[in-house]
Amino acid sequence: MERVPVLKIGDILLVSIQIDMEDQVALQLQEDLADRIVATGCHGVIIDISALDIVDSFVGRTLATIASVSRVLDAETVVVGMRPAVAITLVELGLSLPGIRTALNVELGIEMLARNREADLEFDDDEDEADPAAVTTP
Repeated sequence: MERVPVLKIGDILLVSIQIDMEDQVALQLQEDLADRIVATGCHGVIIDISALDIVDSFVGRTLATIASVSRVLDAETVVVGMRPAVAITLVELGLSLPGIRTALNVELGIEMLARNREADLEFDDDEDEADPAAVTTP
């Protein structure tokens, strides 16, 4: 069985799907990606589907599951490179892909993850300042 490679680029895991997404390949990707998130501590996942001409309901649901699992493991998912025909198919199938953000290409996906990570870090800093338990007195 073929496997989809998962590459680490800084704090991001990049998945570029270049093969037909058969059900077993999609399930293996889900498992491999969860393992890599835990092993690397990455906070972002980019899934490039620009090579996919079609996406069936199983693959669509698997992408949504990958995003949910990633979120539980403290990583945000961005799907990039979606072709118009794939987007139309997903909408026609009634798959809203909850928890998945999209971008037109990998570069924009990386920028989106960086902005969101900065916002999260700023929010955490603000929360610590407002938390009386976080303030120490001499």
